[in-house]
Amino acid sequence: MNDSPGWASPGSAPSDGKETAIPRPSDPQDGSGPTGQWSPEQPPAGQWSPPSNPGSGPGAPPPGPGWGGSPQRQGWGGPPPAAQPGVIPLRPLSLGEILDGSVSALRAHWRTALGFSLGVSVITQLAVILLQRYLLPEPTSIDPNATGSEALRQASESARSTLLSQAPATLITMIATLFTASVVTVVISRSVMGRPTSLADAWAEARPRLLPLLGLTVLLTLIMVVTMTVGIGPGLLLGSAAGAALALLGFLAACVVALWLHVSFALAAPALMLERQSIVAALRRSAKLVRGAWWRTFGILALTWLLTFLIAVVISIPFDVIAEIANGADAGDLFRGATPSTGWPFLIVSGIGNVIVSTLIYPFTAGVMALLYMDQRIRREALDLDLARAAGLPGYAPDTPRS
Repeated sequence: MNDSPGWASPGSAPSDGKETAIPRPSDPQDGSGPTGQWSPEQPPAGQWSPPSNPGSGPGAPPPGPGWGGSPQRQGWGGPPPAAQPGVIPLRPLSLGEILDGSVSALRAHWRTALGFSLGVSVITQLAVILLQRYLLPEPTSIDPNATGSEALRQASESARSTLLSQAPATLITMIATLFTASVVTVVISRSVMGRPTSLADAWAEARPRLLPLLGLTVLLTLIMVVTMTVGIGPGLLLGSAAGAALALLGFLAACVVALWLHVSFALAAPALMLERQSIVAALRRSAKLVRGAWWRTFGILALTWLLTFLIAVVISIPFDVIAEIANGADAGDLFRGATPSTGWPFLIVSGIGNVIVSTLIYPFTAGVMALLYMDQRIRREALDLDLARAAGLPGYAPDTPRS
């Protein structure tokens, strides 16, 4: 952020391979003597004798437990607790602290984060419902008794119809996610330093970055599409049994590459928002931060996806069942895989469930991404010191050396 020096990309951070941030010995105050050597004037040598044990001698109390019978003394204490001006301690974070920090930030700023997410979700769902009701075609029904070429034709038409009906909704949802992620990232960045924020302040800070964030999302989508096309395309062009096997192998290889790219570029959005990076620079920045921690980043992202999926399923299933019943269908149709209708009762009830899911999932995921970005910078660039200085904590003067 422009008003927070901690978010700037360091020009000589430890991860850059430079040594300017390493503290070095200071010169003598009086200017005499070479730096880093002993003074020529040394005190006279003294005699040393081992300290006497106060517990020895006649009449001494019996020795307590410990090595050599001497009383145990408390050793050096552990490191002092990390400063915590906001929702997370300013030190490398664990998985639980990242997840809990996202929830704590949303709970502390629920009017800003969840209120904005609710508004965006309602507008998004209204647009999707109107599209499904008036513009998109009805889903193609499949005859369960069809066999052979007829079954293949129906499956192909159903897949094409599903893709056509889901593409506009996916595009609208992607744009809604960008709006929510931009505002929540600003909220998280303020809550880490213990600063209050309002919706107007968060929106004013996030609004200039919406177009670059949209461009980043489009570029990442194109990268994934090109990756899958390169993997599957040669096998599809052959059009034989060998081509089908090649397409399958290409699909598996493309999935591996796409997953690797997705994790490597997962921190590009927070870098673009908080460091004011360009699109290409944000991609490089994310790849640099994830380098050496790809598996850890993948594990945190995978657990986040699993949690959001479970939340979505738990919330959506009751609303889908109620929507089917309200639409006049038998609840058993859900278990038989029947194609849902797009009548008003079904769209309204299922839309309410989708709004609840989106309101909770979008800001939680954006918060995890922002905190994961901060955690990687703390581990690699000592961002905790910059954040502590920006928060105005005592004992963190500008000349404090980096860890």
